[in-house]
Amino acid sequence: MRTKKIRINNIPAIIWGEQSNKVYLFVHGKISSKEAAEDFAKIAEQKGYQTISFDLPQHGERIDENDRCDIWNGISSLSVVGDYVFEKWNEVSLFACSLGAYFSLNAYNTYDIKKCLFQSPILDMEYLIKQMMIWFDVSEERLEREKEVDTPIDILSWAYYQYVLEHPVEKWNIPTSILYGGKDNLQSLEVEKIFVKKFGCKLTVAENSEHSFMGDGDIVEEWLLKNI
Repeated sequence: MRTKKIRINNIPAIIWGEQSNKVYLFVHGKISSKEAAEDFAKIAEQKGYQTISFDLPQHGERIDENDRCDIWNGISSLSVVGDYVFEKWNEVSLFACSLGAYFSLNAYNTYDIKKCLFQSPILDMEYLIKQMMIWFDVSEERLEREKEVDTPIDILSWAYYQYVLEHPVEKWNIPTSILYGGKDNLQSLEVEKIFVKKFGCKLTVAENSEHSFMGDGDIVEEWLLKNI
């Protein structure tokens, strides 16, 4: 398919598909990159959409950046790209995966986005941080004292934790469909259901899928075809 590599304020990005006045802004998850949008973009193009994807901090072509892939730098990157996209396209929709969904909830809650698709979204970061503290036996007292604790998954940060506590997701008016794996160990089904009820979203649960949906491409494709 047609692709065009660009830079948006030095953020590497790819525009996928033939010219259209409609676009999906694709926000990848952790340990991924802008290239992960390819399969999504092929389906979106069938529906008349272009797709634009970009690298989060410390991912893809930005892997060697000093700026961490945290909530502050995530919001900054999403805002820069979001502003660019709204200048160039008439209708903007959103696809976000995992951590990209959490960043989107914080960065795009005031944007005029047509519709939103979340795959394996981190909807409650407080829940995830507390789970990590349990998994790796890190108390709040220790985290406050040491400020940062390295774990096999990621660095636990006291400042990040405080941001999460002080900025709960209270606004999300975008029509949203969610694909959740029943064996996802990063967010519970209850977390997903609370969000869905609060914001009137549509939830699809793939009972036997894990967070990554590795090997479950057919499930993802079927969901995308129904919801893009």
